Amino acid sequence: MIRMRAFLLPVLVLAVAPLSPGKPPVAASKASTKTVETIAKEVKPSVVKVLQDGREGLDGLGTGFVVSPDGLIATNLHVIGEARRLEVELSDGTKHDVTEITATDSHWDLALLRITAKDLKPLPLGDSDSIKQGQPVVAMGNPEGLAFSIVDGVVSEYPDVVRDVPMIRLAMPIERGNSGGPLLDRQGNVLGLITMKHSITDNLGYAMPVNELKHLIAKPNPVPIDRWITIGVLNSKVWQPALGSRWTQRSGTIKSAGMGHGFGGRTLCLSNAEVPQETFEVSVNVKLDDESGAAGLLFCAEDEDHYYGFYPSAGKMRFTRFEGPDVYSWVVLKEFDTEAYRPGAWNHLRIRVEPDQIIGWVNGQRVLVHEDKGLRGGQVGLCRFRSPAAEYRGFRVGADLGEKAIPETVASAIDTALDQFSSSETTRDKTLDELLQDPASARRLLVERRRELEKQTAALRDLEKDLHRRAVTRDIMTELAKPEEKIDLMRLTLLLARHDNTEIDVAQYLQQFTRMVDELKTDPEIKKGTASAVPRLSRFLFEECGFHGSRHDYDSKANSSMSELLDDREGLPITLSVLFIELARRLEVPDVFGVPLPGRFMVGWKDGPEGEVQLVDAFNRGKAMTVTEAALELSSTGQFEEPELQPASKRDTILRILRNLLGAALDSEDTLKDSLPYLDLTVAIDPEASMERITRAQMRQRLGQKAAAREDVQWLIEHFPESAPEELRAKLDEWMQNLRD
Repeated sequence: MIRMRAFLLPVLVLAVAPLSPGKPPVAASKASTKTVETIAKEVKPSVVKVLQDGREGLDGLGTGFVVSPDGLIATNLHVIGEARRLEVELSDGTKHDVTEITATDSHWDLALLRITAKDLKPLPLGDSDSIKQGQPVVAMGNPEGLAFSIVDGVVSEYPDVVRDVPMIRLAMPIERGNSGGPLLDRQGNVLGLITMKHSITDNLGYAMPVNELKHLIAKPNPVPIDRWITIGVLNSKVWQPALGSRWTQRSGTIKSAGMGHGFGGRTLCLSNAEVPQETFEVSVNVKLDDESGAAGLLFCAEDEDHYYGFYPSAGKMRFTRFEGPDVYSWVVLKEFDTEAYRPGAWNHLRIRVEPDQIIGWVNGQRVLVHEDKGLRGGQVGLCRFRSPAAEYRGFRVGADLGEKAIPETVASAIDTALDQFSSSETTRDKTLDELLQDPASARRLLVERRRELEKQTAALRDLEKDLHRRAVTRDIMTELAKPEEKIDLMRLTLLLARHDNTEIDVAQYLQQFTRMVDELKTDPEIKKGTASAVPRLSRFLFEECGFHGSRHDYDSKANSSMSELLDDREGLPITLSVLFIELARRLEVPDVFGVPLPGRFMVGWKDGPEGEVQLVDAFNRGKAMTVTEAALELSSTGQFEEPELQPASKRDTILRILRNLLGAALDSEDTLKDSLPYLDLTVAIDPEASMERITRAQMRQRLGQKAAAREDVQWLIEHFPESAPEELRAKLDEWMQNLRD
């Protein structure tokens, strides 16, 4: 039977934050314009230095400003980084340890810090929506360490969208150290937070609008500093960072930043993976933030001073042997240019160690064969030199990591889809001689041929995406085919995130989730039973770890992604609830389940199988609620229907997340491109999803995929309910006829 559904798109209403506790928002003052000198004098007591603790006491410097008298400081998220202890220095020279990261927002690059201080002077927050082009503005910060410097300029443009974020473009010089400082109007009200300088010119910069900061003040997600310094830290069971620097991990990508202890800023990260005896291979994908840096593989490491290295350095490849702690014990065995290396991009490095030689590849091309019987055995891992940061992903070690030959059937299918193009000079010269007989016509034909190839390239990209999505769909269906109690809902939600993003490393995120489970395994409150465990889980997730509901852009795709939730600790009611429920399941806490309430998915639990249903609102930081309280808040009738209180199956939970994604895609500008994959996956999971079939048939028809559209319409005709009006069947028949014409 056809089941008609309506998409429920919850609406989040965000309150405008007060400027400080107990005070209403301050509108832009109508007082007379102040001089820059006056503003500097008034603002300086409220501007602070934000210091990152490093191996020598200071490893980063930014700016912040006071937003409440009791120690709340605003700054940029990139100023504080992750896994670092922080210190705030006031204009009078006094220093305070940061005790809490009160709120963060990665999309807007904003953060609130808490220090133990009283009677501070907060800056009044203005209204960034009132900004006008050409408006004079003033900024104070710590550019290049020059403390409490002031500069004036004008608003060049607002909003200016940079990486999908509407920012304030400024005509004024911005330097490192300015980040997080206040941007003020000429009455002294904060309009934004200085965020970055322009990449091309020294006299343009950008600031985040202050109205976004108000959302953080209104809805904080506090994380104690002791837990903040564990975010993004590498798993010590897998990795051993050495020689200082910062080694962090996010979305399966390892990043190394800051100078290391070793000569030339050398820093290492040794893998605890078991290395095969005698002959083995190690590989990784690496990308440098700047080609002046150097980063790649290390292998045959006896300790942090004795090993081989294979890495790009200043645009060339280097193969080196380190035999001690200083530059005099470092031997460059080979340094060379290779066209295989792609500057500024991800590059795949691979090394094979045999008893009497070492072989190296860059992006699948062999570039190194070196006879050597020196260092053997030991550990493998990652290395980096100098100050530019580097990223690594896909690290592997094994007996043979070479790409396997493509099956003949696959290669044949690809070869027949595209004409081969020869790039040899002989063929090119001969072709040019022939084309010169009628160069105008030849050029026209070449343009047509190029356009055809560009279309083929675009088609291959689409085919690659479809292949990835089909493979993930198969994995999702395999998981859903298991008995309900065996289905891993956490893995399902991560697979759903991977369906959108090929770079999602599901195994890495499952390890991250497992570490959360391990942290609570021995907790006495968890072992006492459900009534004790549920409040403990709420404190852990929402007070200690800072998970919270989305403050804005509720329908953003990121809020439905479990990987984004684990990275940014911000999401929708359903993703936050799934995290809570799966944590309870892995900890063997009984009678905890998802409740598919209209407008807000919640966590339900019972104190025993016969107990009364209680609710946890994961979106609102684990607020405990009774069913009656929830009904009064969410239902116009003040009560729920019985099916709405029944535990949601894992299949229905995934479908609800999918429909959130679909609803957001249908509201996007690029509806066809964004929505069709979600429609395909929804129908695969729920073949009787009639509304989605109707929508998919319409999309397919608009894309010119008539045969595919006919399949959906034919299904609708075959499953047409007997009780439905006959005129609807007539419309389906007419639709089918149009698709046949």
